[in-house]
Amino acid sequence: MKKLFWPLCLLILSFCQEKAAPPEPVLPIPDARQIAWQELEYYGFIHFNMNTFSDREWGFGDEKPEQFNPIELDARQWARIASESGMKGLIITAKHHDGYVLWPSAYTEHSVKNSPWRDGKGDLIREFADACREYGLKVGIYYSPWDRNHPDYGKPEYITYMRNQLTELLTNYGDIFEVWFDGANGGDGWYGGANETRTVDKFSYYDWPTTHELVRTLQPGAMMFSDAGPDVRWVGNEQGFAYETTWSNLMRDSVYAGMPEYSEKWADGQENGTHWVPAESDVSIRPGWYYHAYEDHKVKTLPQLVEIFYNSIGRNSSMLINFPVDRRGLIHEKDGAAILALGKKIKADFSVNLAAQAVISASESRGKGYEAAKVLDEDYATYWTTSDGMISASLDLDFGKESEFNRLLLQEFTPLGQRQKAFSLEKEVNGNWEKIAEGTTIGYKRILRFPLQKAQKVRINFLDGKGIPVISELGIYHAPTLLLPPSIKRDKSGEVTLIQSDEDLEIRYSLDGSEPTQTYLNPIPLLEARTLKVLSFDPNREESSELLEVNLDLAKVNWKAMETDAEKAIDENSGTFWTSSDNQLTIDLGESITIKGFTYFPMQARYPSGFIQNYEFEISADGKSWKSVTKGEFANIANNPIQQEVRFDPVLARFIRLKAIKTTDGNSATFAELGILTR
Repeated sequence: MKKLFWPLCLLILSFCQEKAAPPEPVLPIPDARQIAWQELEYYGFIHFNMNTFSDREWGFGDEKPEQFNPIELDARQWARIASESGMKGLIITAKHHDGYVLWPSAYTEHSVKNSPWRDGKGDLIREFADACREYGLKVGIYYSPWDRNHPDYGKPEYITYMRNQLTELLTNYGDIFEVWFDGANGGDGWYGGANETRTVDKFSYYDWPTTHELVRTLQPGAMMFSDAGPDVRWVGNEQGFAYETTWSNLMRDSVYAGMPEYSEKWADGQENGTHWVPAESDVSIRPGWYYHAYEDHKVKTLPQLVEIFYNSIGRNSSMLINFPVDRRGLIHEKDGAAILALGKKIKADFSVNLAAQAVISASESRGKGYEAAKVLDEDYATYWTTSDGMISASLDLDFGKESEFNRLLLQEFTPLGQRQKAFSLEKEVNGNWEKIAEGTTIGYKRILRFPLQKAQKVRINFLDGKGIPVISELGIYHAPTLLLPPSIKRDKSGEVTLIQSDEDLEIRYSLDGSEPTQTYLNPIPLLEARTLKVLSFDPNREESSELLEVNLDLAKVNWKAMETDAEKAIDENSGTFWTSSDNQLTIDLGESITIKGFTYFPMQARYPSGFIQNYEFEISADGKSWKSVTKGEFANIANNPIQQEVRFDPVLARFIRLKAIKTTDGNSATFAELGILTR
């Protein structure tokens, strides 16, 4: 009994010890709705509206309500796919820039109530909300402040209209988790029949403080999104990528929706930002945001989707991925398969936390309640931290045996603010510590990827911060290797080169639309237009990568640019570009060809300029007499600078010319690549 006396006393004393005082927060800090939102991490966009039927990205506003008729629409299919892929919510485009609304609004006739869908009695927002809740998803609303249809846009009366519609959306459909305000506003449109350009002061026209107060009153738990927040901000691009250093802090009072310099100056947040406005990374699963049949073969591959996951959620951002619902009213089969494959891959990557099986220790701890083991208890509300002033500290893990790993996951306890500015991961090798990887910010979640490592002991060093480290969760994982398809390169002569992702893999291909069975050995001469399908094959595992399908058009071997030094615009290298002094590019195709459209690839440099916004495409038989074939707008090209594709009725041409009527920034037009479509 005496042997047990003192250990029992010590045990009792340990329970009697008071928990150490928590550290002071580092401002700014999130509010309750922001804390709840950050736990969602991953949710989806539904872009489905009049643009789906007009085959545009940005409708002009002159569309007719009767064009909208998705005869197979099934919002439950959308919700099921989102839920099965791991998403926690969906946001729908209730009203896009063309002004058409998906509910029977009392304030406009430009609505589903005047369409043949559901005999004019349908309410898509109701069907959407009900489907989401059936599958356990939160409901979000996208509402475009810009309206290219409404006659009062640009006048004070329009703001009343906008708030009336927001009131309908935010009172009739239950709890809303996010209200998404697009930053695109003001420009040309139909405006009730007045075909003109209307300019608004983006900073003051909408009287945002009053609109924000309306949302707060009607939906107290809703996050509001725009460039400027106030609750969540745009990440500054439409590729779905946050930044190596991503702060949730923002100089919010310096930012407003639609500001031209936002992406360059503000999108990654600021270390000393005044308000907590975390980043949301938005991206579409296809090149465009709305459905276009010609993009059915351009659904993002699994490797591309995995990159988006790690560069959004893995960089202190949420991930918002878009489904362009098709004209049937369904998520296309290819889109659904792609997002479900991503869900399966991410689940595999994080199936086993090796750190949970390790012995953990800290170089320093604040005391009772803040021990190192708190980072392994799977409870975000508990955390390890250090004594005041101990900004530099480390956590050591001993797996007990040599283990393989290639991922590190860290989470800060953000209710006390974002702190970390630098950290590193090391492994012990023969008694010495070798650095594996390093990072800057952590925030709600940071994931580092690195080549496969082997070690028994690892150390995470917290090197610098705005305050002492406050780490909620830690994970170390061995993610299975992803079998990648080969990359494809084609030069101006037409020669196609396939490049292995790993030297131990075989490449198989086909040129006739069939499944790839031919083994690739040497570059493929290809002058004609063909469909190339390729995949990588691992003979050791007898497994194939995802299939990659590319439509290649006629080779440019005989093409000649008529302007001086313009060959970079037709060199089949999107990394080069040519700047036009007169905002046009003329090409001699070398022979008369029946063409059915053209492609324009915008400049891809780090500091791009001269994106063509409004264009005219002309043809000629002799290079002297020209005929205009089509005019139009590359909508949203400033935010989504991908290859633009324009189709028209077949025409015979020897010479082609693309004119820039207007560029996005007013600078001279730039051309990374110009192409034609012959099928």
